[in-house]
Amino acid sequence: MAFDPQDERAHDRPAQADPLPVPSQDHDIRAERRRQLLRLAGATLSIALIVISAVVLFNILRTVSWSDLRAAFAATSWEQIFAAAGFTAISYIALTGYDALALRQLNLRVPYRITALGSFTSYAISFTLGFPLITGGTVRYWIYSQQGVSAGKVASLTVMAGITFWLGMAIVIGAALVIDPVAIAEVNQLKVWVNMLLGIAILAGVVAYLIWVSAGHRRLQFQGLSLELPGFRLTSGQMVLGVIDLCAAAMALYVLLPQSHSTDFISFVASYVFGCIVGIVSHTPGGLGPFEVTMLKAVTAPTQEGVLASLLLFRAIYYVVPFVFALALLGAHECLRRWASLRAAMSSSQRK
Repeated sequence: MAFDPQDERAHDRPAQADPLPVPSQDHDIRAERRRQLLRLAGATLSIALIVISAVVLFNILRTVSWSDLRAAFAATSWEQIFAAAGFTAISYIALTGYDALALRQLNLRVPYRITALGSFTSYAISFTLGFPLITGGTVRYWIYSQQGVSAGKVASLTVMAGITFWLGMAIVIGAALVIDPVAIAEVNQLKVWVNMLLGIAILAGVVAYLIWVSAGHRRLQFQGLSLELPGFRLTSGQMVLGVIDLCAAAMALYVLLPQSHSTDFISFVASYVFGCIVGIVSHTPGGLGPFEVTMLKAVTAPTQEGVLASLLLFRAIYYVVPFVFALALLGAHECLRRWASLRAAMSSSQRK
């Protein structure tokens, strides 16, 4: 066999090792896969909740007597409607505090009238349309950007307001489980001692969070954002505002219930918060469907028509009316802003 010097030189060359995977790239790939799995799980859960709620709601509506439903509407007094409107106003006023505390934490000085406008319109629109990070964030940016607030700060503000909301929910449902575990056991079908332990665990988690943020500067990483969490004073304010908001919103529905219902407010507010959570997870606009199913199952009343009438009135008072009012306010605000710009331009041209 002939000798080939090319083969000898090839044999003498050191073998080239395969390129090793970069650890950071592997970590990013695994993190992206986890995010995709979480998004898929979240979407699956949302669809499942929507389907289950639709089936349950359909079966309930199939048995509803429409004449009894009309009678239930007629039986609702104006005093109940005005009381529901008053508690709705208290809830939305507390919501303006969400933005005020967040702006203070971010060291942003915005007049309260602008804060109230941005908060009210963003919540009224996001409650009705759903997807609060998109709808509410867009409205907030439209309002606050006119005060020089950047998009990143608006995103941080939206996240901070969300923390206030969830703190309030945790305190309300935890306190309800501890105060009245027997009545709530009739609703969630859990043992009394299980409800008591759940309530204690939730409240202990809130206290642990308060201690944690009070011990030093804490930062939260969320969707690429890095924001410093409030300390003891502002976090305490968040908790108080969250409780006022949720209790007032729950009371707006509670006063609309038929006079003959037998559900006490403690167990009712716990069911209300749970209904809100189910509605948020389902991603339906305003929790429409899952929230109603939860409340229809939770409220004890002689007829479902009376509870259904109360829920429909609550939707109109707490969601539809503020939504329409928010659109009107945004339109008026934009008209006034354009008129002010026009007057400034006219004054400038006259001086020239």
